[in-house]
Amino acid sequence: MKTATVRQLRTEFPKVLAWVNAGQEVAITRRRKVVANLTPAGEAPKKKPVRPDFAGRLKSIYGDAVIPAETMAEILGENKGRY
Repeated sequence: MKTATVRQLRTEFPKVLAWVNAGQEVAITRRRKVVANLTPAGEAPKKKPVRPDFAGRLKSIYGDAVIPAETMAEILGENKGRY
């Protein structure tokens, strides 16, 4: 296991990162005491996050209902200046 100081981590980060990418653990020290360990990450599965189907949900709740333009104009006219 290699060691690096906090100062070395700040000034020579690419070098320390290269050690980790090479598969080595690196102990980070401050005043000769270990404060953290950097370990190489395992191969994490790269999955896309699942996004909810908002359009499908709205369609299941409201169906194909459409608000007429006149009704929408009235609603907007009533609430004008409130925000």
